[in-house]
Amino acid sequence: MIRYRPGTPADAALVADLFARAFVETFGHLYTPADLEAFLADLSPDGFREELADPSYAFRIAFDGTQAAGYCKLGPLGLPVEADGSAIELRQLYLLRPWHGRGIAQVLMDWALDAARARGAQAIFLSVYSDNHRAKAFYRRYGFAFVKPYHFMVGEQADEDEIWKRELA
Repeated sequence: MIRYRPGTPADAALVADLFARAFVETFGHLYTPADLEAFLADLSPDGFREELADPSYAFRIAFDGTQAAGYCKLGPLGLPVEADGSAIELRQLYLLRPWHGRGIAQVLMDWALDAARARGAQAIFLSVYSDNHRAKAFYRRYGFAFVKPYHFMVGEQADEDEIWKRELA
């Protein structure tokens, strides 16, 4: 049975591990070892601990029994977009491969949309790798739409990402 709970600063190492494992599973083949190592080094438990303690961020972690399966993170808008009104960013939604297709991503996305509304956001933005067709189809089902291209840096490599948006009226 899958259970969900908010992330706390005590979860910093867990979230950093989930992030690194899910990122490498999904995108690791795209990068040189040096670029991947540099990128992952910037997303340390200390960095996650700061965000987990910061009330401008919100985390939700999914567990299958005692094993963490994935998480979702909302935070302040940091993408290069002009937002009318109050906006928030879906900064990360990562799920380890063994738990794909079990409805966990949907529960995390529903939480993210509800949490964004509860924080008074009128819009939610995210970035997605341009060739991640599975994720783009998922976001499209939730009413997100393409805004513009975006360069996402992994080490020295600039990925072709896309910024997407959903209104939360």
